[in-house]
Amino acid sequence: MPGVDPAAEALRVPADCVGRAEEASEIAQAEPLQRLAAVLEADWPLSPGDPVPPGWHWAYFLPRTRQGRLGPEGHAGEGLLPPLRGLRRMWAGSRFDFTGLLRIGAPLIRRSRIRAAEVKRGRSGPFILLSLEHEIAGPDGSLREDQDLVFRPAAGGPASAPPSASPPSPRPDFERELRPDPVLLFRFSAVTFNAHRIHYDRPYATGVEGYPDLVVHGPLQALLMLDLVHRARPEARVAGFTFRAERPAFLPHALSIRGRASAGGFDLWIEAAGLVTSRGRVEG
Repeated sequence: MPGVDPAAEALRVPADCVGRAEEASEIAQAEPLQRLAAVLEADWPLSPGDPVPPGWHWAYFLPRTRQGRLGPEGHAGEGLLPPLRGLRRMWAGSRFDFTGLLRIGAPLIRRSRIRAAEVKRGRSGPFILLSLEHEIAGPDGSLREDQDLVFRPAAGGPASAPPSASPPSPRPDFERELRPDPVLLFRFSAVTFNAHRIHYDRPYATGVEGYPDLVVHGPLQALLMLDLVHRARPEARVAGFTFRAERPAFLPHALSIRGRASAGGFDLWIEAAGLVTSRGRVEG
């Protein structure tokens, strides 16, 4: 048929995908946050009763998939997400809204569901965009996170399209340079129980998925932007945060983490090898 994209037609979203939901409960222990602070070299009070730093809820509600049920790339083939084996997975972005505070030592409940799933086409071809929503609630507050995941076909060339130039970035008000290495990526994978091999298995990342080197986690970049705000403006309130991946960041390139005050918050971005890899926005 005219206008039909054969590659997109090959992608299928399970019919019962949208609306899937799950609920989990957990105590907001201090230890996972202390390990994350060690990885980020971040200074926060992290004792019982202290607030969970913005975005650090990612240290909780970690997957518990048995080893034998992981796919060859390290993804789970069970749980809330549909079985999309053979597709490359990328965390494309998240949006947070904070109400009150999540506190260390408090009981938390997380309710998650798949809000939407559709086939789209980008610069590097067709993909499935899966949109999730999470709500985490504790006695003193809650947060809502809308999360976007991208699943791309694994075959047929490199894992990403040739990079296009980034538009000129504004002059930052504050910045930090960090050169990630395999140890940093491994420790972040460990503290978030992320088994995706592109972050710690270089032969797999280059030989199977076609990347030039190990890939810096999207969530790690998001937390580095939030950490930059805390370092530069420790008094700043974070009521909302939006993160969007622009393109992958690879070792061994340094990350230039930059921020600029703007009306009601901060605009944030990360550059690597002269290109913007991710952008964020903090609402105060």
